[in-house]
Amino acid sequence: MTGRVVYASFEFQFPLGGIRVLNQQVALLRAAGVEAYRWTPTPGFRYTWFDDDVPTLSGMTLDLGPEDVLVLPEVSVLPGRDPAPGGRKVVYSQGHYIHFLTCPAPGPYPGWSARPALWTVSKAGADMLRRALPGFEPHLVPNTVDTGLFRPASTGRVRRIAWMSRKRPVESTLLHRLLHADPRSRGVELYDIHAVPHEEVARVLSDTSVFIALGAPEGEGFGLPPAEAMASGCLVTGYAGGGGAELFDSPSAWRIPELETDRLADRALELLDLPGQDEVRRAGRRWVSERYTTEAAVEALLDGIRKARALPGGAAPATHPTAWMEELLRRFPIPPEAYARMEPPTA
Repeated sequence: MTGRVVYASFEFQFPLGGIRVLNQQVALLRAAGVEAYRWTPTPGFRYTWFDDDVPTLSGMTLDLGPEDVLVLPEVSVLPGRDPAPGGRKVVYSQGHYIHFLTCPAPGPYPGWSARPALWTVSKAGADMLRRALPGFEPHLVPNTVDTGLFRPASTGRVRRIAWMSRKRPVESTLLHRLLHADPRSRGVELYDIHAVPHEEVARVLSDTSVFIALGAPEGEGFGLPPAEAMASGCLVTGYAGGGGAELFDSPSAWRIPELETDRLADRALELLDLPGQDEVRRAGRRWVSERYTTEAAVEALLDGIRKARALPGGAAPATHPTAWMEELLRRFPIPPEAYARMEPPTA
């Protein structure tokens, strides 16, 4: 497979699962023999919140070769701002609910020289985008769950309930209060893993009893945290968030309707004493391990690249979407960097 695959990524120094997925895909493609790179504008830039060692390209502009493919986050799309006029592009939608946040006007990608390929991460995302963009066929690239990093500890389970407040900081204050006030939480550690480094999250989940999946109130494209929690042997309860609905087919997951925070707290506390839970935990880990594999992701990526290269396009000058960051951020109800300043409640 000739030509490069270049993933444009934003330089946010706080945990965002989508950025980590882009890095992961660069590594997977390199291992499969594809010349893949992450493109971040600052020379020598590295993310500090996970192990970041993939090959990178830098600079605000880049010359794409005739067989190169530029992969762009869905939230980098702006009308009239074609990042690579005449080049082959993929819009990678890891969050179909926010896919049109920065480009809400009717019509696909107005002002772009040619239509891009479209990738997404869940069955729900593919169905939704197929309807929203008639004539496009979204290509499903399943997420990979690192079951080597996210695995049960050998020391057994701690009576701990964990969740991540970052995307629901307001509701999380109520959830924490409900859990803390309930007599059943006596002796139970309540742990918000917001702003915790990736490898430390894996360590915490390895012996956590129950993980609560909150996700974003506007919906999730998939939802890696609950999948990683199941791989770690946690029992999971929470909100499906749209794209994460498929995860609640797992034998170790219990879905709760949106914003029924009291039921969510009740179910989390009940699961601490679930009969036969060791086998349920093992079954949940098997379920995730069999579905979200490296092999499935690489196969889908290689197929997606072939399809992108079959579209019209060639050599082109490319501009990193960071060049219009101010315009992008004006379209966000809450700027992404604001999440980094939100402190989790104390236990």
